[in-house]
Amino acid sequence: MAEDFAAALNKQIANEFAASQQYIAAAVYYDAETLPQLAAFFYRQAVEERNHAMMMVQYLLDTNQDVVIPAVDGPKLDFTDIVAPVSMALEQEKQVGQEIEDLFKLARDSHNYSGEQFLQWFIKEQVEEVASMTDLHAVVERAKDDPLHGEEYLARETIGDEGGDATAPPAAGGAL
Repeated sequence: MAEDFAAALNKQIANEFAASQQYIAAAVYYDAETLPQLAAFFYRQAVEERNHAMMMVQYLLDTNQDVVIPAVDGPKLDFTDIVAPVSMALEQEKQVGQEIEDLFKLARDSHNYSGEQFLQWFIKEQVEEVASMTDLHAVVERAKDDPLHGEEYLARETIGDEGGDATAPPAAGGAL
């Protein structure tokens, strides 16, 4: 059963690295559109997703399980407007939330209590991620004809992970 959980967690590592790459692509899109606040938000999100993968790596190392560092498919690079990357990100966060819940169920059903405990933080994190992306989506949808309103929102508001969560699992290599 522990091997099943480790295999599923290795798959999630791939998903987290793919999300990081996708967020870099969104950030580059916004940078090219000269929307620095949106770009900075997605660059930060990319680092956060990478760190989530590294937390999972550290857990597998700590539990003496094999770690597979996967290749990932290339990210989507073309976006039709300023709303498209946030729409993609919102759907991605909902998907990750479901993936984390599926991992949690696997851990619980296989009596993997350390795996279940490890995933507690990720469940809380995904609630925050979906809520933040939902808010951002609403803002950019309203600001699609004047993107600077979206920029002003991000300059004024703090959304997403502010870092420094003492309850976060350790990341392999430290949170870089």
